[in-house]
Amino acid sequence: MTLENTKPDSFPDQFRALVIGASGAIGSGFVAHLSADARCGGVVALHRRSTPAIDFENEDSIARAATALADQAPFDLIIHAGGILHSEQFMPEKKLSDLNYEQMTRTFRINTFGPALCINHFSKLLSRSHGVMAVISAKVGSIEDNRLGGWYSYRASKAALNMVVKTAAIELARSRPKAILISLHPGTVSSKLSKPFRGNEIGRSPAEATSDMLKLIGQLTTADNAQFLSYDGSRLPW
Repeated sequence: MTLENTKPDSFPDQFRALVIGASGAIGSGFVAHLSADARCGGVVALHRRSTPAIDFENEDSIARAATALADQAPFDLIIHAGGILHSEQFMPEKKLSDLNYEQMTRTFRINTFGPALCINHFSKLLSRSHGVMAVISAKVGSIEDNRLGGWYSYRASKAALNMVVKTAAIELARSRPKAILISLHPGTVSSKLSKPFRGNEIGRSPAEATSDMLKLIGQLTTADNAQFLSYDGSRLPW
């Protein structure tokens, strides 16, 4: 699948894009694709070392970044690609006895609280004519689809994120009826996040994954607002 047939054609010529969490594998993949798209009039990449900087563990940085970018709005496409599964200090919990406040708090802060505040502040910068905000979630956050257990904090944080997206999308539809807010499952992607779990063997490259997601995003309509979608277009159970 080439970039030419995966660009978001539903957006106007010279559309503007914003990628939050742009230093990770998926975020940087989105930035690369959008930067190479002649129809994209500009893409802003936000991360901890950008200007302005954004840190999902620092509440004030989220509001400051949104304020700093207000004069560049509206954005036709906003993608939130940040998240955490493991760190140098912890791995996903396999059993109840692994649970602890420190890991759960940090996981929820980055996977749920940060994105929730980003939706609050950055949705105001969305275009009122077919603006799309896609928040990267995960299929393992589906309560109904959970058949293996484990990964307590990550699963729960993504399930909570999905509820935030669903609720915010309902509210957003009242003030921006043409806007679209979705949770988006990227599939398994080869990255530092997935490497300990054979991601390099079974995952798609960030370029392929982001290409697939951009193809999907380009096909969205307002009927897709408040949905939990997979990169292949299928609807996932909450």
